Amino acid sequence: MVDPFALAGRLHAARLDRREIERLTAEFPELSLALAYQVQALGIGLRVAAGERVAGVKMGLTSEGKRRQMDLHAPVYGVLTDAMQVADGGAFSLTEAIHCKVEPEIAFRLARPLRSGMTRAEAWACVDGVAAALEVLDSRYTGFKYFSLPDVVADNSSSFRFAVGPWASPEGLDVRDLELRMTCNGALAAAGRSSEISGDPVVSLMQLGDLAAQHGLAVPAGCLVLSGAATAAVALERPTELDLRVNGLPPLRLCMSA
Repeated sequence: MVDPFALAGRLHAARLDRREIERLTAEFPELSLALAYQVQALGIGLRVAAGERVAGVKMGLTSEGKRRQMDLHAPVYGVLTDAMQVADGGAFSLTEAIHCKVEPEIAFRLARPLRSGMTRAEAWACVDGVAAALEVLDSRYTGFKYFSLPDVVADNSSSFRFAVGPWASPEGLDVRDLELRMTCNGALAAAGRSSEISGDPVVSLMQLGDLAAQHGLAVPAGCLVLSGAATAAVALERPTELDLRVNGLPPLRLCMSA
């Protein structure tokens, strides 16, 4: 029988110990998506109890390239805390992760809460800031591969670190077809367009509103939302300086040290 509290504790301990564990569905094939979101929420509760503060929400599996990479089929969300955020131009250590990957994204700052059933115009009206963002993923599962959608969700959608560039006003900005170019140590590592993010990054906000209502998550005013990856994730295996350029938005830099 699936015990969400026990599974949340298992994943929490694996993160703290920086060790891989077998995917949950190998032992509990009956783990459903609804139960996985319960595991995720309980895991965030453990982080909050340890002193962290919820800072935002991230969408995952929003691009076709990312879904092909992970052999998964639908968007999901994870919860971000203040301990996961790295300042623009800041650094984090490779030793903090098990096996991390990075992907370029568009971030939104909300002036109004998201809700279910929003139109694009209603979702866009919730936004008061747009920024370039980098999300660094780190799965707790062995090899970062061969797991199911409930496994991903239970592991907080592989959340690890994120960085957001300077905020720009959404006024007059069309986010539907921005070019994103990410370099690693000066070499182009990934390039894509914001149209790869759910066809339109604002659609990710609409999807998040629906998913959050379904699973009892609040996405309030002041919340930061990572809309999802525009490209497949790039593995990070050595000290790296990351640079993200998105036309129409200020650039973002992030360093990974040994």
